[in-house]
Amino acid sequence: MFTTPGPLDFVALARETLAFWDRHGIFAQLVAKNRGGPRYSFLDGPITANNPMGVHHARGRTYKDVVQRHRAMRGFDQRFQNGFDCQGLWVEVEVERALGFDGKGEIERMGLDAFARACRERVVRFAALQTEQSRRLGQWMDWERSYYTMSDTNIAYIWHFLAECHRRGWLYQGHRVMPWCVRCGTSISQHEMLDSYAELTHRAVVVALPIAGRERAALLAWTTTPWTLPANVALAVHPELTYEGVVAGDRVYYVAAAARARFPELRDVRDRVTGAELVGLRYVGPFDDLPAQQGVEHRVVAWDDVVADEGTGIVHVAPGCGQEDFELGRRHGLATLAPAGEDGRYGPGFGWLEGRSVLEAVPDVITNLRGRGLLFHDAAHRHRYPTCWRCGQELIFRLVDEWFLRADEVRPLARAANAEVVWHPEHMRLRMDDWLANMGDWCISRKRYWGLPLPFYPCASCQRLTVVRSVEDLRALALDPHTVDSLPELHRPWIDAVALRCPGCGGEVRRVTEVGDCWLDAGVVPFSTLGYLEDRAQWARWFPADFVVEMAAQIRGWFYALLFMSVTLEGRAPYRTVMAHERVLGEDGREMHKSWGNAVWFDEAVDRMGPDVIRYLFASQPAAEPMRFGYGAGREVTRRFLTLWNVYSLFVTYANLDRPALTNDAAAPRDAVGLDTWVLARLQTVVRDVGVALDGYQLRRAVQAVEAFVQDDLSNWYVRRRRRWFWKGEMTAQKLLAYRALHHVLVRVCQLLAPVTPFVADHLYRALLVERAGAGVPPVSVHLTAFPEPDPALEDADLEIGVAFVRRALSVGLAARNAAGVKVRQPLGRAVVIAPAGMHRWLAEFEADVRDELNVEAVELHESAPALDPTVFATAQDGDVTVALDTRLTPALRRQGLVRHLVHQVQMLRKDAGLSVADRIHLFVSTDAERRAAVEEHAAYVCAETLAVELGFDAPPDDGAVRQIKLDGGAATVGLVRAAYDGGRP
Repeated sequence: MFTTPGPLDFVALARETLAFWDRHGIFAQLVAKNRGGPRYSFLDGPITANNPMGVHHARGRTYKDVVQRHRAMRGFDQRFQNGFDCQGLWVEVEVERALGFDGKGEIERMGLDAFARACRERVVRFAALQTEQSRRLGQWMDWERSYYTMSDTNIAYIWHFLAECHRRGWLYQGHRVMPWCVRCGTSISQHEMLDSYAELTHRAVVVALPIAGRERAALLAWTTTPWTLPANVALAVHPELTYEGVVAGDRVYYVAAAARARFPELRDVRDRVTGAELVGLRYVGPFDDLPAQQGVEHRVVAWDDVVADEGTGIVHVAPGCGQEDFELGRRHGLATLAPAGEDGRYGPGFGWLEGRSVLEAVPDVITNLRGRGLLFHDAAHRHRYPTCWRCGQELIFRLVDEWFLRADEVRPLARAANAEVVWHPEHMRLRMDDWLANMGDWCISRKRYWGLPLPFYPCASCQRLTVVRSVEDLRALALDPHTVDSLPELHRPWIDAVALRCPGCGGEVRRVTEVGDCWLDAGVVPFSTLGYLEDRAQWARWFPADFVVEMAAQIRGWFYALLFMSVTLEGRAPYRTVMAHERVLGEDGREMHKSWGNAVWFDEAVDRMGPDVIRYLFASQPAAEPMRFGYGAGREVTRRFLTLWNVYSLFVTYANLDRPALTNDAAAPRDAVGLDTWVLARLQTVVRDVGVALDGYQLRRAVQAVEAFVQDDLSNWYVRRRRRWFWKGEMTAQKLLAYRALHHVLVRVCQLLAPVTPFVADHLYRALLVERAGAGVPPVSVHLTAFPEPDPALEDADLEIGVAFVRRALSVGLAARNAAGVKVRQPLGRAVVIAPAGMHRWLAEFEADVRDELNVEAVELHESAPALDPTVFATAQDGDVTVALDTRLTPALRRQGLVRHLVHQVQMLRKDAGLSVADRIHLFVSTDAERRAAVEEHAAYVCAETLAVELGFDAPPDDGAVRQIKLDGGAATVGLVRAAYDGGRP
C-alpha cells in the first residue's frame, strides 16, 4: 500500500527528487499550469558569476525560492528569471588572479581584447556552475532565460538612462579627491567603500611647524597619513576650542587644551587662546623645499569639524589628498597639490620622493622630518581605514577626474518613492531614507576595462559633450557606420575604435576610456529585462516588481541603484516590497574564514546536510539578524525533522498492516469526532497562520507555525493519544476515521512545507498519495498542487480553546506528580481538577484522555477548591486551573504500577531486539511469587501491550533477548522470542 520508509537521509532524498523533477519536467508543468493566471513579479538581484556559489548566497536564494514557490502554488503566473552580474572589478580581479597579474600594466600588455575574452569566459563558466549549484539547492528558475548584465541589450539600456540624465543636466565631469585603489587603478565610490573598512595600523605623527614671525613658537599638527605631509598647505583649528601655548625645552608649542594631557612633556602653560585667534597665522610648511610647494602660503584656517578627542586639535590639511580637505580648500581658496599618481607614486614636483610609492615612503618621510627637527611625536595608531572592496588593499585619496550624476534633484523624488515601499523589516526603510538623505553625487566612472563602456564623446574643439542614447544613435553619428555594424560586442577595446562626428562642429570625437560603475549594470534590469523600450505594454504588465530580496548592504548598492534609475526614468520606485537580510556567520559567531576553520563551502554543505536542511536553517531564522551557520545547527534541524518523519513512518507502518480505505485525494473525513475533529480544526488555524505569514513575507513565522504544529500538536498530542487505536488489531469505524484524519494532515503538512523544504515535502507527498493512488489521480508532485487554504467546515475555535485548556490542566497535573516524586507509570486513585465552569465541558468530553495522561482511575471536577488533606494530595496550579492528585497507593495500585513498569521494560527490550511494531512474541518473566501474582493478575493487559501470544514464568530460552530489571523493589528476568505468524495484522 505504502513504501516502507527507511532512515531519513536528506542528501539521498534530494538527489532522487531532483532527478524526478527533471525526468517529469515538473517545473515546466508548473509554469504551463499557471500561465494566464494573476501575475506576480519577482525581480532577481543578479549573483556575480565570478566564483562558485557560497553558503551566504544560499540564504538570499532560499528566500527568493520560498516566496516564488509559495506564489506558484497559489496559481500566480511568474517570469522566474534569474540574473547574473558579469562586469566590473568583481570579475576583473578574479581573472587577474587566475592569470597571475598584479596590476593594470599586465592587462594592457596582454591586450584588452584577450582580457575581455578571458572575463567573458569566466562569467560563462561560473554562471553554468552557479546554475547547477542553485538547482541542487532546489531553486526553480527558467535557467535558459537568465539575464546577463554584460549583454549588449543591458548596455544599451544604460546608455538610454545616462542620456536621460544628461538631458536633465545631472551628468558632469568632476575634478575632485576620490578614494583610489592603487592595485586596481581606479576610483572607488561612496557606496562601495562603506562596508570595506578594516582595522589597520598606521604611523601617527605630530609635526611641529614654526609660526612665521614668532621665534621658537610652533603649531603641533597631527596626522595618521604622513605621506600626505609633502602636500600640506594649511592647518585647521576649531574657532571655539581653547588652545594653549606650552613650554617644552626651549620652544612654545600650541595644542588644544583638551589634548595636552596626551603629551606628558607639555606641562608649563604660558599662553591660552581660542582657535579663532589662531586663524590667519602663517607658518612654515613641513616640506617647503619641494618644487610643488613653491609659492604656497601656509596659513591656519577655521574648521568646525576639528575635535580634540584625538591628536592635538590642530589638523593638517592637504586638499589634494582627502575629500574633506578638498572641500575645505575650496571654501578657503587653498592651493591644491596632488602628490599621488594613478600608480600610487609621487609625481613631478615632489623632488626626492618622485617615483616612490606614497605608502612605502612613509618611514623615509618620518626620518626626514626627524632629521630637520620637525617631528614632535611618532607612534603606531590602530584605526578603521577604508580598503578596496574587491582586492582588499589599503586605499589612498587622490585628485582625479571622474564622471558623476548629480543627486540633488533626484534625492527628494527617491525619498518620496521609498516612503511608498513596504520594507521587511520596517527599520530598513529608515536606513534607506538615511542613505538617500545623505548620499553624495554618484561617481559612475571607473578607469578599468571589462565593464559598461560609458557613451560619452566630449569634443575638444567646441566643448560639446555627446551622450549616445542607443546603438542606432551610435551608427547614425559614426564617421563610418560599418565600424558599428562590425562590432562583435559593445565592450572595450572594440567600442573604442568607433569615431563619431561631433553634432556641434562636425569634428571627429572619441569615446572617453572609462567604463561604468557596475551598479549601473544591475540597476537597469527592471527595464532591460522587461522590454521597456521595445514593448511598453509588456513592460507595464510586470513593473514595478512585487518583491525583491537581497542583503541589507544592498541598501547602498542594488536597492539604491534600482531606485535612482527607476525614479529617473519613471518617477516611481521599481519595487513594491523589499526584504533585506543580514550576513551569514560561522557557527562560532565570527565571519567565515578558511584560516579560522569555521568556513562552510556550499557544495560540501549540500553533500553533508542536504539542501532542505540548509533551506530550513535560513528560513527559520530572523532575516534581519546575522545568523550562525554550521553543521551543528544542521544536525539540530535534522533532529527536529525526525519528528515528522517518525509520524509518517508510524502512519505507513500501521496502514500497511491494516490497509484502511483511504481516498485518493486524502480528503478530510467529515464525520470525525473527538481528537480527530480537533486535529483537523487545529490544522485549519495553522494553514491560515502559515498563509498569512508567507503572504506577508514572514518566512520564519510560517516555519515556526508548522514546526510547532508537528512537534507539539501532531506528534506529542494527537499521535500519542491515537497510538493505541492504530495498535489495535481490529479495524473499527473510529480507527478508520483516525487513519483518514492523519492521512489528510500529513498531506497538508507536505503542502505547507513545500516552499521551504521542497525535496522532502515532495518525497513524502508522493509516498502518501501518488505511489498509492497511481499516476494521474492526484497531481504528480506537491508543487503542482494548490497551497492549502482553511476549510470553514473543519474550523472549530471553541474546540481548539477547550483542548488547549485540557492540555494545560494535564501539564499542571504532571507538575503535581513531579513535585510529589511519583512517576507517571504509577497509577493513582483520583485527580481533583478545579477549573472555571465553562471548561468543565471540555474536561468531561476528554475525560478518558485526562485519566490516561495523568494515569488516575477517576477525575473529579470542581469550580472551587474542596477541602483536601495536604499530606495526601499533591497540588499544582497555573492561573485558573488547579490539579490535586491523591498520592495514596493501595495494594491494587501498586500492582498496577509494577505491571506498567514491566510493560515499559518489555517495550525497550523489543526495540533492542530489533523487532518491528507488528512482530508478536513469546514473553517470559521470572520473578518471586508476589510479583508473579501481580503479573498474572494483569496478564491480559501485559500481552495486549507487548503483542505477546504467550506469557510464561519460566526462565527464558538461551536464544531469546534477555534483560535483568528491578521490579517494585525486587528483581526479575525478562526474556522474549519472536513468535511465528502469517504476516497479517496481529
